[in-house]
Amino acid sequence: MNLRIKIFTSLASWIIILIAFGQTPPFCLSDPRIFEAGLFCGKRPPVPNSSYIPLFVQVMQSLSQRVTADHWGNYTVHSADFSIYSLAQCHSDLSHDDCLQCYAASRTRLPHCLPSPSGRIFLDGCFLRYDNYSFFDERTDPVWDGVNCNSTVGVGVDVEFGKHAAGLIDNLTAAAVANRGHAVEGRKGVFGLAECWKTLSRDGCRECLAKANRVVKSCLPSREGRSLNAGCYLRYSTIKFYSNQSEDSNSKSGVSRTVTAIAIALPVLFFLLLSLFSGYAAYRRWRKRKQERDKLGRISYSYNKSNLNFRYETLEKATNYFDNSRKLGQGGAGSVYKGNLSNGKTVAVKRLFFSTTQWVDEFFNEINLISGIEHKNLVKLLGCSIEGPESLLVYEFVPNKSLEECIRNKAKILNWKERFNIIVGTAEGIAFLHGGCTFRIIHRDIKSSNILLDENYNPKIADFGLARCFAPDKTHLSTGIAGTLGYMAPEYLVKGQLTEKADVYSFGVLVLELVCGRKNNAFEEDSGSLLKTVWKLYKINRLTEAVDHLLKGDFPAWEVSRVLKIGLLCTQASVSQRPSMEEVVRMLANENCEIPEPTQPPFLNSMVSAESDRSSYSTNSSSPNTVKKLRDRYSSAESSSIQSCDL
Repeated sequence: MNLRIKIFTSLASWIIILIAFGQTPPFCLSDPRIFEAGLFCGKRPPVPNSSYIPLFVQVMQSLSQRVTADHWGNYTVHSADFSIYSLAQCHSDLSHDDCLQCYAASRTRLPHCLPSPSGRIFLDGCFLRYDNYSFFDERTDPVWDGVNCNSTVGVGVDVEFGKHAAGLIDNLTAAAVANRGHAVEGRKGVFGLAECWKTLSRDGCRECLAKANRVVKSCLPSREGRSLNAGCYLRYSTIKFYSNQSEDSNSKSGVSRTVTAIAIALPVLFFLLLSLFSGYAAYRRWRKRKQERDKLGRISYSYNKSNLNFRYETLEKATNYFDNSRKLGQGGAGSVYKGNLSNGKTVAVKRLFFSTTQWVDEFFNEINLISGIEHKNLVKLLGCSIEGPESLLVYEFVPNKSLEECIRNKAKILNWKERFNIIVGTAEGIAFLHGGCTFRIIHRDIKSSNILLDENYNPKIADFGLARCFAPDKTHLSTGIAGTLGYMAPEYLVKGQLTEKADVYSFGVLVLELVCGRKNNAFEEDSGSLLKTVWKLYKINRLTEAVDHLLKGDFPAWEVSRVLKIGLLCTQASVSQRPSMEEVVRMLANENCEIPEPTQPPFLNSMVSAESDRSSYSTNSSSPNTVKKLRDRYSSAESSSIQSCDL
């Protein structure tokens, strides 16, 4: 990291020196308006392809040619793995030389967004953007559109100024729509400019500037404001910042040599910067991969001598070289393929993603935790391969896919007996992890997609990449948040405190989903939450109305009510009021076992993104603001502990 900072600092210094020495007195007559009004870099993960940066440089060079010829341009390049769409445009009032300087400045600064596959920069004289999708007709962007009210010319205090500025902004937006997307105007000491990107239609320009009009007025009474939208730019100021091209033409001869020098030198330095960045990034990837391989190598001998080892070539052939037709599914850690071994046995082969930073830890975590344990409701690990170009895990093949397929996609309509058996089997499997094996194990990611169904629709718990061992003398673990939103217990999501009761909460959500036949979108408005719906029906003693309508009433009402009550009991906000999984198994197996009355479960704030089935292998699953809102919403009341019941 220090090496990269030094490289950037050194090159930036050379760029500044070049510009400083390249300036001559006539240069002062020109103003390319290279003040950075806004730089926005996408948050999507980088493209894991070494050819991305060379193609990015090619795109910028092609744009340079089009800007030189037409004052603007767009360019697109496609490869097998990704696409790059780009757009550059100078404001129409800029002279040709000022446009080239502005584009050169934007082209030098925008690579700060790399290796993100998207970025945009607004300078006061031009705009430059690249992305991995076609955005050319994009008018506004609710995520990235912004306003810049920073001003170096003071703050207005008089009412008249605000009226003059607001009137000018209204006139400016109307004039720009009528005048092919560009207008400048000045009156009563206020000056403004409006510019739409050339790829927008007239209606698109009107819509974009309408939003810009509303937003930039929020800057008043500041003496300067800029609206930065996906499809347009709007600025007002008490300084006349725009150019008259007739005046600028008189200064062209005086600055041409300086412009030419900068236009040539900056792309060269820019390419050098990208080359060094690319080389350093490649070195870091190589070093990280080497460290991971070293870790694999340290234990490869013991695995080669055990019955866990599979040859990579054997698994590659078994899956027909990972043919897409053999693909069973894909999760956050890797893809799963159906494989047929030479002895006729069918297996499931999990192909891990190397791009996941935690892949080594999750790989060995899964092997070390479940290679030595067996239970009828846990997917059996048959072995692994660590000698090939990528690491593979081999499991027993479970033919009926996951419970999520039944709930979300209705791939199979489960009757009540099948649903009840799945609930009981899953509970027994989790209870075994919590206390029936050598170690106390917390799964951390109990959800419908991790419950697989065998040929008789018996459940098998899968995916132990996030599981954690729990020492007997520990009350809880403090750990980074990882799992799936919608299934995570409140105390774990808010405080990072992990106990067996986190799995109990996830199991409770799973029970309600399976009985009701729909997913728990925990971050919807309360009226749409599955937990909220079941709780309201429980309070008025009409629990059977929550049951999946596909069952058509073919179920024992008393048993359904007991199961839903157990689900509510498992999802209580208070850790002490949730039963252990051993107690859950007792309550499910013994109809005479008394079930304590549940209290209201927690309901999450609707401001959180409703991605209930997207796994997060990160310690940053929730932002600080989100955590604060969740903490405020959760009930912290503690009541009497769960009473155990006898068989």
